[in-house]
Amino acid sequence: MPKSIALLILSLLLIPKPVAAESLQGIRERGRLVVAVKDNTRPLGFKGTNGQLQGLEIDIARRLGQEILGKPDKVDFQPVKNQERLRVLLDGKVDLTIARLTVNNSRSRVVDFSRPYYRETTAIITNTPNIRKPNDLAQKRVAVLQGSSTALVLTSRLPQAKLLPVASYQAAKDMLDRHQVEAFATDKSLLVGWVQEYPQYRLVTGALPGNTLAARESIAIAMPRGRKYDPLWRFVDETIQKWEKEGWLQARIRYWGL
Repeated sequence: MPKSIALLILSLLLIPKPVAAESLQGIRERGRLVVAVKDNTRPLGFKGTNGQLQGLEIDIARRLGQEILGKPDKVDFQPVKNQERLRVLLDGKVDLTIARLTVNNSRSRVVDFSRPYYRETTAIITNTPNIRKPNDLAQKRVAVLQGSSTALVLTSRLPQAKLLPVASYQAAKDMLDRHQVEAFATDKSLLVGWVQEYPQYRLVTGALPGNTLAARESIAIAMPRGRKYDPLWRFVDETIQKWEKEGWLQARIRYWGL
């Protein structure tokens, strides 16, 4: 065999093989769990002051590493943008996605979801001292993201508030800082992170009028669909159920202020 061809074959063998989504047994044989996460969504998944990933979803991923492989440090994190959370699963680049992914019918057609590990609700923040509870927002200006479900929730539960659509979170922050609105409403997990980062804001305490359970959205772990992955789905689902019974999951949710 010519030396040049031998060198080419050797170089190809030395190229790291791309990680492919694995079955439960395949993950154990590989010895690593590959998880898509967020790195900019405090307190679910974000980089701390030391540059290390932390948050509720990071805790969940590490605990799964412990459950599947015996050690929490056998997890490889792959930070993703919102629009990449399903694609990395469908392309086989990760084993699981734990990245603030809400369960809906369209997503459930292409991936499998575990039982929820967190249920999202609508919350409100303010920097106005005399606003303490939702009813204090009657006839007050409340920013909401354009096209979001939050506007529908507030229209039905807080009809006397004056809703002002905004294009982005930054636009809402600017309006709050300029006192052009008295409050901003969106998903609680995002606003908890906002308050942790910007202590001049605070959450409006107390439940919105009406049935609060109806507004909750399930956030769950996503994994590839198919018979090959059924044992993985079953293991993850049963593990979350075990954490709930043990109280570990609720304790971590409280720890992160959710």
